[in-house]
Amino acid sequence: MTETPILRFAGHTFEPLPSGGLYWHARKTLLVADLHFEKMASFARRGQMLPPYDTGMTLTRLEADIAHVGAQRLVSLGDSFHRADSAQLLLGADRARLDAIGQTVECFWLSGNHDPEPQGIGGVSLEELEMDGLVFTHHPRKGRPGMIAGHLHPAARVAMAGRTQRKPCFVHDNRLMILPAYGSSTGAINILSSAFTGLFHWPSLEVTMLGRDRTYPVPTKRLVAG
Repeated sequence: MTETPILRFAGHTFEPLPSGGLYWHARKTLLVADLHFEKMASFARRGQMLPPYDTGMTLTRLEADIAHVGAQRLVSLGDSFHRADSAQLLLGADRARLDAIGQTVECFWLSGNHDPEPQGIGGVSLEELEMDGLVFTHHPRKGRPGMIAGHLHPAARVAMAGRTQRKPCFVHDNRLMILPAYGSSTGAINILSSAFTGLFHWPSLEVTMLGRDRTYPVPTKRLVAG
């Protein structure tokens, strides 16, 4: 049997999921970042005819994770929607699925730079949420211990045996943690890029890469740019 991966951060224990979600067993809480619902629909409105299936795919992932871990609470760390008016673009079936999630679990929707205002969906809309000494927010900041954020869509590129592999990842230094983007149509930024400069205490850095069926700890000495 494969051992369940564990991520220890700021005195708490979490399970990093291969979907990019983070499950907090002690509080039965599923944490996700950067869902970017209706991203493709937003592009279509600007004349880029892309198939608008990303919201449905992300909802399928979210429904599966909630059922798998038995979550009773969902915390979305901002940029749940790709635009401030994206909730109005939801297909009826997707809106019904999102409403059903809100009836199944307690939902907290945090403000992001793409969706700074409440979207009129079920649950509680907040700028930040504090719980058990942790602060959940969208924009990562250095200096506040126990912060869990999103926004930067972290990815790790690893070099091993003459080959490289690049995947989204969780990254933390036991004071700040940044979650990978959860949305099906989101990109990712290498954690060695300038976007992450100054955020982490590098000697304490821990990186957990997403795999197909599980997550994997990555030695920082294996990280490469690009």
